[in-house]
Amino acid sequence: MKATVLPGERTGPEGKPVSNSLLLSLSDAAFQAVRSRLRLTDLNQHAILHESNRKTGNIYFPNEGLVSLVIVASNNRTAEAGVVGNEGVVGLEGVFGLRRSSFREIVQIEGSAYSASAASIRHLLRGFPELLLRFSRFAVLNRMQVSQTAACNRLHEIEERLARWLLMSQDRVQDGIIRMTHDFLATMLGTDRGSVTQAAGVLQRQGLIEYARGYVKILNRKALEQSSCECYELIREYNAELAR
Repeated sequence: MKATVLPGERTGPEGKPVSNSLLLSLSDAAFQAVRSRLRLTDLNQHAILHESNRKTGNIYFPNEGLVSLVIVASNNRTAEAGVVGNEGVVGLEGVFGLRRSSFREIVQIEGSAYSASAASIRHLLRGFPELLLRFSRFAVLNRMQVSQTAACNRLHEIEERLARWLLMSQDRVQDGIIRMTHDFLATMLGTDRGSVTQAAGVLQRQGLIEYARGYVKILNRKALEQSSCECYELIREYNAELAR
C-alpha cells in the first residue's frame, strides 16, 4: 500500500515520508541538499550496518526500527553500549573523516532508514554549518547515553537494566510489542540467557510485561519506569536536548 503524504510533509527521493527527527529538524535548504543524496534502505533484523574497527562508508538515518551500538571484545563477547532510533543517525565517524568506529552497529529491531555515502554528506558541511551543529549535538548526547549505559551495566541489577532497555526501545519504535529473541537480548545486556529469562520472569510476575518466545509486550509502562534504575530518566533527558 502506498504511504499517504500529508501537505507540508517531508519526503525522501522515492516520495515516501521522512520520520527521522534529525532530518526533520533541518532547515528547508539543508534538508533539500541532504535529500538529493538519500536512498531508502530496509533495516533487516540482525543486519550489521558497520563492523567495529572497520571503515564507516555509509550514514543511516533510521525512520523506524532500532540500531544497537555494540562493543566487541577480543574473545568475541559483546555488550550493548547504546541504541539509536528515529531520533538520530549512525555512521557519523565517516562524515567527520574518521577512519573507523569502535562500535559494531547492528539492527536490533527491523524497520527502514534513509542512507547516504558518508563522503557525500561530509562535502555539505562547509556549505551548511547547521549540519555540523546538528551532527555534533547528536554525537555528544549519544556518547552521554553510552557513558550512562556503561555505568548502568556495571552498577545496577539485571531487572533494572532490562526495564531500562525495554523503555528505551519502546521510546524509539513506538510500539508496545518489542520483537527480540532471548539470546540476542542477553547479548545486548552483556549477560547470559538464563539471567535474562529470570529477570523477565520477575517483571512478568509483577504484571509489567508479557515475555514469550521472540517478543516482549509491555503491559504497564508506568510501573516499568518505576522498576527501572535512574539511568533511564537521565538518558531520556539527554535525548530531549536534541529537540532544542
